[in-house]
Amino acid sequence: MTYPSILSDLPELPLAESFALTEAYNLDTFPEKVNLGQGVYRDEECQSWVLPSVRSAEEFLHQQHLNHEYLPIPGAAPFIKEAQNLVFGPQLAQKENIRSVQTVAGTGANHLAALFCARYLRPKNVFISDPTWDNHQLIWETAGPGIERKLYPYYDPSTRSLHFDGMTAELENSAEENDVVILHACAHNPTGIDPTQTQWKKIAEIVAKKRLFVVFDSAYQGFASGDPDADAWAIRYFYSTFFGDASLSTSAIPAGMIVCQSFSKNFGLYGERIGALHLITPPSVSPWGAYTHLVRLIRSEISCPSLFGARCVHTILTDLDLRSKWIEDVKTMASRIQSVRTSLKSELENIGAQGDWDYIERQIGMFSYTGLSKIQVHRLKQVHHIYMLENGRMSLSGLNGNNVAYVARAIKDVVDRH
Repeated sequence: MTYPSILSDLPELPLAESFALTEAYNLDTFPEKVNLGQGVYRDEECQSWVLPSVRSAEEFLHQQHLNHEYLPIPGAAPFIKEAQNLVFGPQLAQKENIRSVQTVAGTGANHLAALFCARYLRPKNVFISDPTWDNHQLIWETAGPGIERKLYPYYDPSTRSLHFDGMTAELENSAEENDVVILHACAHNPTGIDPTQTQWKKIAEIVAKKRLFVVFDSAYQGFASGDPDADAWAIRYFYSTFFGDASLSTSAIPAGMIVCQSFSKNFGLYGERIGALHLITPPSVSPWGAYTHLVRLIRSEISCPSLFGARCVHTILTDLDLRSKWIEDVKTMASRIQSVRTSLKSELENIGAQGDWDYIERQIGMFSYTGLSKIQVHRLKQVHHIYMLENGRMSLSGLNGNNVAYVARAIKDVVDRH
């Protein structure tokens, strides 16, 4: 006997592309297969790398005989303090209008930000870069179903550079007061193209004039350039310019700001799911009411965040030797990514691949936005067993001295054919 159910009408949904790619790669038995899809750091052997600073912190913590009690709902206070110091710098982090909570990595921070904005800010639109990290769309689709998701131009395929005029024109012409704009703090995913400091200042002027609410997604601080302070420049500029001085005219201040901070890439703590959300209110507005609503949302979703990864980050950032070791670790990661950029560009040029490949070196961070079409990406997978996202995003840490020439020849093949 069968029983009708409304659940029978639900269609089967495909697995998220990056996870489906990894699954397909793992099932592939071809000996020269290459995984350029997953956004995780790999060492020169293309193996998972535990940062030496993290390994030292783990060994220290395991000697302390610590308990596994629940954290408070907002998270571990010592960790949150160091997260604030890292993203804002110690001086700005002391400001009263910054209130922070621990989250389930950067994804959890973005989801909490979307929930908070949808419920309490009630924007008409959220502006998302075109292209962007695919989860931005899904997060806002599920957390803010009544909010229109609009794309602002970001990538110019003709120049393989930032479409700055299109970006600013869209915000100028279409954004309304209290609308949300999502900005990538550094190492834009997937393009690897960031605004210059001059361009950031212009973006900030528009955001303030239109009284928009800014959500910074900061997933790569330190990992992008090897310098955590340099990678936090845009966030600190926005705060110092608009939120740090109560004497500013209210007409020149954005509606507010949230920073979504991840420790997955820069600490290699992918599976520990460690992140933070920082809420910034205008200097004349108390953040405490909004903060309590953030805490309430956390209680309803996860009760309280995870413990061990937060202890690792706190241990590293408060120990001078471990912090110094961590800085060297992020420099190591940034340097290796830059070196494979140079190697891939050189290989493509040496074998006479059609096109100008300089953009590979100009981009920054984990990814290269190759400009390859879906047809070309499909051929790379089917013929050459090289896996990357359909939009042409290549995760560079999957390259090393043993496979870069093979990948370059494969790219030449698909470019020559299409």
